Formats: sequence, C-alpha cells, structure tokens
Amino acid sequence: MLLTSLSKLRLTGVHPDLAKIVARAVEVATMADMDFAVVEGLRTLERQKALVAAGASQTMHSRHLHGFAVDLVTLVHLEGKAVDRWDWPLASKLSEVMKQAAKDVGVPLEWGGDWLHFKDGPHFQLPKDKYPDPV
Repeated sequence: MLLTSLSKLRLTGVHPDLAKIVARAVEVATMADMDFAVVEGLRTLERQKALVAAGASQTMHSRHLHGFAVDLVTLVHLEGKAVDRWDWPLASKLSEVMKQAAKDVGVPLEWGGDWLHFKDGPHFQLPKDKYPDPV
C-alpha cells in the first residue's frame, strides 16, 4: 500500500510526529492487508465552524486547527476500485494499525473511537498534554 498523492497533500501542515505515525501505519497496514486514505489533516477555522454548524464536530478547539489531528478512512478494493468504508469494524481495525504504528515510532496517539462521548472513528490525534496548542 502507498499513500496517494492526495493523501500526502492532506498531510501538509500536520505535525511531523503525527505524519511519522501515518507513514509507519502505511507499512503496518500493508502487513495487515489493509488500505486507508487521509481524509483531512490541518483544518481552517472556517472549515471547523462549518463542521460544528453541521453537527459533525462539537468543538471550536479541534486538534485539526493546529495540525495535531488527522481523519482517516479505510479503503476496500472492489472490482479494481478503492471504495471508502466508514463502518466501525473497519475503523476499529484501522485504529489497531495506527496504535501499533504509534508504538513503533514512540509517539503517543489518541483515537476518537476510544472517547466516551461523541465517538469519532476516523479521528486520530496527538495528546494535548504532550502536544499543547500554541498560545
């Protein structure tokens, strides 16, 4: 598996430690016979406002605003085409890949699927206590 040029572009502005996890996850996913894409990394304030207004986010303090978060989607290959799949079993499998990659590169990682409220399967972020938002 290789990240597409679009996925690589979407990592622009993402903290180098998080990008390192995603790069290692590509290798781990290949061994697990998985594929994924980067949906979103660094986010503008305007985009965040739109997501909150649409109910897709509940905060104006998203880790995306400073490049500390990425959203990923699992890809399933059907009839020669890669299809985005958002279902929880695949998101959970992708979280295992990302957590292993984080462990491999020695960088802490949080998964939105582990949250108690507003579970967010595509979301992965660097922890705020180790990577505080800029002042």
